[in-house]
Formats: sequence, C-alpha cells, structure tokens
Amino acid sequence: MAFSLVLALVLPAQAAQSMVGIILTGDIPYYQDMNRAFLEQLQREGFSGKFEIVTQTPAPDPVSWSNAARKMVALDVNMIVVYGAPAALAVSRETSSIPIVFAGVSEPRVLGLNGKNITGISSKFQLAGLIKNLKSIKDFSRLGIIYNTMEKDTIVQADEVARMQGQFGFKAVKMSIKSRTDAEKLHGVDALFITTSCTANQCIAGIAKVVRSLNIPACTTVSGGEAAGILMSVYASPQEQGARAAEIAARVLKGARPSSIRVEGPHKIEMTLNLREARELGLRIPLDILSSATKIIK
Repeated sequence: MAFSLVLALVLPAQAAQSMVGIILTGDIPYYQDMNRAFLEQLQREGFSGKFEIVTQTPAPDPVSWSNAARKMVALDVNMIVVYGAPAALAVSRETSSIPIVFAGVSEPRVLGLNGKNITGISSKFQLAGLIKNLKSIKDFSRLGIIYNTMEKDTIVQADEVARMQGQFGFKAVKMSIKSRTDAEKLHGVDALFITTSCTANQCIAGIAKVVRSLNIPACTTVSGGEAAGILMSVYASPQEQGARAAEIAARVLKGARPSSIRVEGPHKIEMTLNLREARELGLRIPLDILSSATKIIK
C-alpha cells in the first residue's frame, strides 16, 4: 500500500500548522480526477500553505482500507477526505471524532454514513436511464452485472439494476469480481453493466479485453475505462465531486460541524460514448443518445 506526503499545497514541513488526510483507492482515474479537483478548489478556498496534505492509496481490499484509516487516525489529522464508499466506511468505523468528508459515494444514507463527524457529496443518480440507453443500443437478453460482495455500495447498485429485469426485458446475471482473475471468467451474457466497484475499476482494462473477446457492449458508472473499450460511461462529474468536497472541507476547517452540512447529490451527470467501440461491435448509437453525450471518442 502506497503512503506518501503530498506537498502541493504546503509550505516547508516545519511551517505546516495542521494535517488533512486523503484516502483514494488504488490506481483508479475517477478518484484521481476527484482529488485533483479537490486540491485545486481547496487552494482557491484560501488554504494554500496552511495544511500538510497526507495521502494514502490503499489497494481495493478491506484490510488495506482499514489499515489506511487507522494510519490516518494514528496521525491525528484534522480531517480525513475519502473517495468512494469502501474507504469512507472504513474510516467511519475507526473514528467518531475526526471530521470526515466524502465524495464519490453513491449510497451514503443506505450505507449508514450519517455520523456526527461525517458529511460530503453523494454521486447517486438514477441507473434506469443508463440501462434504457444500453438497451436502445443493443437489445440484450442477459445482462451481466459486475459488483463485489465486499463492497456494500455495489451490492445496492446490483440489486437496483436486477429489479429492472421486468421493466426492460432481460435476465440479470450477477458476477462478483474480487480480483483480476475473476475478471477473466466473464461469459454467458450479451451485455455488461459495471458498478462503482473499486476492484472492478482497478482492473477495467482486463474486463474490457474480455468484453471485446466476447463481442458484447459494456457500460459503467465511473469514468476512466472508455479508452480501454467501455462503450458507454454515465457518471457523476469527478470535477464537481472533488470541488464540492473541497468547499465542504473548507467550511469544516473554518469551524462548521459536519453534522450541520447536509449531504447533497450531484448536479452534473456526464456521459461518455466510445463510437470506435460501437463500430467494432457493429452497433449504431441512436441520435438522441448521441446528442446527450458530454464526451465522444471517435
């Protein structure tokens, strides 16, 4: 597990007054984009040079998340910023006193992220529109749903999509991905939906490779896999998530109680379409879907 001190916002270490801890899971572009936006906005909020930024990048597994949370508590940081539900849950179990600000969490209330020291920005949006679009692009009959039984938020998302079977006319096939090896076992479906699973998104290139070999379309709820071969990604803007988390963090650092700051949902939902992948699959993107895209890969 990587552990580093990021000094982009900091004066020399001796002059640092306090510490802000950041936990972003592994090598996941979606969280990296959030973190860049967070740091940029925190600087605009006037905190340049006032805090030492301590960053940890745990692997996507329960032990690593817990260890990262415990290290932050041991450092007695002034605040912990977390991206994604697994890291947020791990931190919430380790401290009830250090303020926690989260971003990129799709189901904060369902997961119980409502302690007195917790607030943040939700990335929750309705998945029905994503499934409807995928169904319009390809009339699939068996939809593989990639999630992870160790990541509670992905269980909620998988169940939500599975409940759409009757509405959209397909059979849901849930597939728990806990490692890169699991990602190589995909079969028996004619389309794929990928949840916010950290494990799955860490090995998104491997999943995309299997998807291509099966000649089926895949969609996901985070950005970062489009170039690898994901046909469609619909997601809460990572730039908005990071910037709004920084605005919340600034309020807390100025003395506001986390419990006084209401958790709100995203205002900006983005959609990336990979037309190159569509051509490879022999699929045509309907004009109404194409015109709704915020980014197109040609």
